[in-house]
Amino acid sequence: MSGWWVADFWNSPNMGPAFVIAWAFWVILSITLHELSHGWVAIRMGDRTPIETGHMSFNPLTHMGGASLLAFALIGIAWGAMPVNPSRMRGKYGDAIVSLAGPAMNALLALLSLTLFILWMGLVEGRWTGTGIGLGDSASANMQTFFTLGIMLNILLCVFNLIPIMPLDGGHILASFSPAYRRLFQSQVGPAIALGALLLLVMFAGRVVFPMAVDVTDWLIHVSFGALGLLAESGGVSGA
Repeated sequence: MSGWWVADFWNSPNMGPAFVIAWAFWVILSITLHELSHGWVAIRMGDRTPIETGHMSFNPLTHMGGASLLAFALIGIAWGAMPVNPSRMRGKYGDAIVSLAGPAMNALLALLSLTLFILWMGLVEGRWTGTGIGLGDSASANMQTFFTLGIMLNILLCVFNLIPIMPLDGGHILASFSPAYRRLFQSQVGPAIALGALLLLVMFAGRVVFPMAVDVTDWLIHVSFGALGLLAESGGVSGA
């Protein structure tokens, strides 16, 4: 089925089944934990809305919804939502703190993926001990794809969500510190401005945010692996 992202990536010599499976795993896990982190922090700030609406669940359907999962199945991208009520939160900047929790979770997941990648290369593939467990080149490449996507996707989600446009987390954070910005998006034209800005962002951000996430991932891997002596003699991570 030409043109369907799953078929195209599955049959691509540069991606393959491992990429599709890893992408699906990380998209669903990362969005679910991103939204749950909003809920956990909102509850700590005094807002029980996530509990009352039944959203404190690890079920991806609860956070992503049918439309998001359908979009993921069709085009490979998805989104999530966590209902919160800033008026019930303690502190002047409760909404900003709750909004920051989602990108912070993605940053943590990127760091966790990098740490697991380091341990995998150092111990399982024997970069520290000199002897690995002999999984073979294919299995080794698949695991490197898995960890690399975990790092890259979560950097992408972290940075994208921090862009100061409503309804992204960055928009809520800026609105908490800028009354004028908050009033703009609470006005009658606010929803139209937010929708237009979000559409433009989706259209053009991929040309900037995605390549940036790839570059940062590559830099993190090479700096971390280089410092720990895990890079192959060729100087590339993939040269197992």
